[in-house]
Amino acid sequence: MGYVLGIVPARGDSKGIPGKNVRLLAGQPLLYYTVKAAKGAGIIDRVILTTDSEEIAEVGRGLGLEVPFLRPPELARDDTPMLPVVEHAVASLEKDDWKPEVVVLLQPTAPLRRPEHIVQAVSILRETRCDSVVSVVPVPEHFSPHYVMKITEGRLIHFLPEGHAITRRQDAPRAYYRDGTVYVTWRNVVMETHSLYGEDCRPLLLSEEESINIDTMEDWTTAEQRLAQIHKIDPGV
Repeated sequence: MGYVLGIVPARGDSKGIPGKNVRLLAGQPLLYYTVKAAKGAGIIDRVILTTDSEEIAEVGRGLGLEVPFLRPPELARDDTPMLPVVEHAVASLEKDDWKPEVVVLLQPTAPLRRPEHIVQAVSILRETRCDSVVSVVPVPEHFSPHYVMKITEGRLIHFLPEGHAITRRQDAPRAYYRDGTVYVTWRNVVMETHSLYGEDCRPLLLSEEESINIDTMEDWTTAEQRLAQIHKIDPGV
């Protein structure tokens, strides 16, 4: 089997929560929870931090992350997509003759991630030979796009054209959203097709209770509460 690369993206200029990636969450830097899950999985050969901030890089090194480069400013803007960040990280390592087979993207904003989430996602990728695996959480039935409405030119209409046939929420096809816990794909899908997903993307289904993606201070408070509850149940977490 080829190498598995873990990539942790953490740029310095966080608008919603200043200093988010190194801010203390339940007593630890936010980055800590991603490092713990990545190391605990036991299947990632290298876990690198891609950041434009020397402060974040220093914290990352202290937690055991590799920081082989600082990300260029043009890849650390508010509107920078994730794909070129991942491509840059892979290309930088390959310049030093280290080529991964599998790429695992681990965003620090998912502190409830567990090692088994990573293991399960990589296992699905290898066993099915799909292009990618992405963690998803079910959308509440009353928010299904087949059931919700939109306003167009002042008129209330079905969000999807086929929505008119759905008269009960329970009849709507189940919908899912990407929660940011884990993205796994092959190196060749990223570097040769320039996609994080490819054409065959498989789900890693998570429950709402084991998922959170921190974007606001409200999310931060919720994450602290849930981490405190988890610690009471399992003090080793």
